[in-house]
Parts: sequence; structure tokens; C-alpha cells
Amino acid sequence: MASILSALVSVVAGLAITFFIYWLLNWAVERTGHKWKTRLLPYVFFGPVLVLIALFLVYPSIRTFISSFMTVGQRRGEGDSFVGFANYISLFTSQDFLGVLLNNLLWVLFVPILAVIFGLLIATLADRVGPRREKTFKSIVFLPMAISAISAAVAWRFIYGAAPKGQPQIYLLNAIYTALTGNDPVPWLTIDAGRLNSFLIMAIVIWLQTGFAMVLLGSAIKGVPEETIEAARLDGASERKTFFYVIVPQIRGTIIAVFITILMTVMKLFDIIYAMTGGQYNTSVLAVEFYNQLFSFQNPGKAAAVVVVLMVAVIPVIIYQVRSYKAQEELR
Repeated sequence: MASILSALVSVVAGLAITFFIYWLLNWAVERTGHKWKTRLLPYVFFGPVLVLIALFLVYPSIRTFISSFMTVGQRRGEGDSFVGFANYISLFTSQDFLGVLLNNLLWVLFVPILAVIFGLLIATLADRVGPRREKTFKSIVFLPMAISAISAAVAWRFIYGAAPKGQPQIYLLNAIYTALTGNDPVPWLTIDAGRLNSFLIMAIVIWLQTGFAMVLLGSAIKGVPEETIEAARLDGASERKTFFYVIVPQIRGTIIAVFITILMTVMKLFDIIYAMTGGQYNTSVLAVEFYNQLFSFQNPGKAAAVVVVLMVAVIPVIIYQVRSYKAQEELR
């Protein structure tokens, strides 16, 4: 009860302080001349936002970049010391970190593409079963989005887990496997051959993100003008050609937006992997590696270097996203 009351007070106080800041700035601008009022009024609204971005995003990013070239003294009283590119060299000459980069690459290659494909497929098929069934099917597919990543990980552990030999198999995948083959249960999440365990964890994220992709892509499909679809059918185009050559080009912007959103989520993924394996058995990714370097190995310099690598990987995606939005605006 005390925690709920504290959270409520924090929300109310935050809103009140925000309102007071904007009111005070607007009051100050209103008392300037008309010429200055016109110039200053826009800054009243986006000025505080810029300050918050600089305080909570730009400054920490700069500090992280600087820390990546430092190492913390191991003895009491020793301060941080500059080590140049030593943290980066240590990371990129480590086979474990190269495996982390490979895992991140696999996540980026498979999860966003498959989530978009499944979302687009379900959105297209659900659009043809009638309004009532469409709502039911879409609600079922979207339902995983309502649970947290940790809850999803706990649920899927009952699918991938393995009970000791001789005990009842309460875990779904091993229950099926042992019943069909008669073999011993398999600890699936420990099998790193061919990155099998990583692909099993990817299935969880695809399951979570498919509903998100389905909702946005389904709305985009419904926004396609019916005249263009009818014109394609009158010209003799099959349903497959109508979909790929008429519908998909018109929802290309939404497909890119959904793909990039899921891609950004995947590149920063931490909670599901940490809950499933803790990054063991060659399943670690950059976010998990950062956590391990900082808290498990007590090496903030390397942890900062991992974050810098992640930021460098994310920047091209952000640039492409901005350019894509600008291109869409120009077409409109």
C-alpha cells in the first residue's frame, strides 16, 4: 500500500512540477514584446524537452564514451586511468565477445523479418474470415503483447525445460520428445550446436512481436484503396499478384516502420535472454554482455565499450529510419 501511495504521489508531483514549469515560462514570455514573444514562444514548449534530452541522453552518452577508454583502479584510493583502446582491443580479440556479436547478428537477421512476415500473413488472412472471427483471431495473436518479457520467459521455460530422468515430464517439448522417441529428456537451452538454443529463444520474441506487427500492418492493409485492388482484379491479376504488386507497395512505409521498431527492440534485448539462460551456453547478446561486464566482472570500462559498440550499431538504423520518414513525407 505504501509503494502504491508513493508512486501516486510521484506521478502527481511530477505532473504538477511540469505544469508549473510550462506555466512559468509562458508567463515570462507573455510579458515580452510582440516581436520577442513570437520568437520565444516555440522554445517554451520544446525547450524543456531539449534540456531533458541533453541531461538524460546526451550527457550520459558522452560520459559512457569517455568511460570506455578508462579503467577503474583495483585498489582503494586509486582513481580511473586512461587506457586508450585497450578495452576495445580486449573485447574484439575475445572469442566470447565475437560469439556475442554473431548472436546479435542472428537476432537482427531472423527475428524482425520473421515477425513482420508472420504479422503480415496473419493480418491478411484474418481480414478474410469476417469481422467477428477477425476480432477473435487477432485478439488471440495480440494477447502475448499484454504480458511482460519476463512473464513470457517463465511461461516458455515450461516448454523448453527438462525434468530429471525418471520423473514425469511436465515440460511440453520434452514430454512430446520422450513420448515419441523413448529417449532421455534433452535440456534444449543448453544446446549451442548451430546456435539451437538462441533460435529457441528467438521464437519467444517472434511470438511476442507478431501481434504488434499484425495490428499495424492490418490497419495499413485496411487503408489500401479498394479501387486499386478491384482494378488489379479486373486486369486479371491473381490474388497473389494483387497482394505483392498492389497491396504491399502501398503499405511499404508501414512495413519498414514495423521492421525498424522490432529491429531496435531486438538490438537492445536483455530481459528474455537473461531470464532464460543468463547469457550462458553461447546465448549472450550485447545488452547481456554489458550487464555481465558491469556487475558480474566489475569492469565498467569494458561495459562502457560494449555500450558504445551497441550505440554504433544502432546509429545507422536510426539514420535510415529518419531518411525513410522524410522520403514518405515528400511523397505525400
